[in-house]
Amino acid sequence: MATTTTADALGLIGDELQDLIATVRRADQAPFERAIGLLADADRVFVHGAGRSGLALRMTAMRLMHLGLDVHVVGEVTTPAIRRGDLLLVASGSGTTGGIVQAARTAAEVGAQVLAVSTTDDSPLAETAAATLVLPAATKTDRSGTASAQYAGSLFEQGVALLGDALFHALWQRSGHSADDLWPRHANLE
Repeated sequence: MATTTTADALGLIGDELQDLIATVRRADQAPFERAIGLLADADRVFVHGAGRSGLALRMTAMRLMHLGLDVHVVGEVTTPAIRRGDLLLVASGSGTTGGIVQAARTAAEVGAQVLAVSTTDDSPLAETAAATLVLPAATKTDRSGTASAQYAGSLFEQGVALLGDALFHALWQRSGHSADDLWPRHANLE
């Protein structure tokens, strides 16, 4: 096996992220604009993902909370039941992750909207979603190295984190609030 330095690995990751971002920027922007509307219009936002995708969405939840949205992480003991008027933001590379798809179906059944992030818009998850944001990256089971040389869906998970920040930034800029307006929502118990 060839020796790879941390600098080499950072270069690879950076190049793959640059390619991902360029592809998303060239894509049809209608789903992304729809996503902004869904987030802005939701009574409450719930985020849900498995594994590292879920961790990336937790970062997004925190930023949306800084913006003043009422945000909950599915599975936390204080998370209320989802209802009509709410939005479920989910991520699944394959769009077939059982628990994520079931949560999306449950949300839709009670009248909540679903916003999905996936590598495909042709999946059970996308069928349930009001909008699907496609990140052209490898799923965790794709070990071919064609979509990404990184391990087990890393590019998708990194993309979820970046996309979450991009959605936050777009919402923040449209809000007209300053960074000083948002700052009091940061934790002050440290």
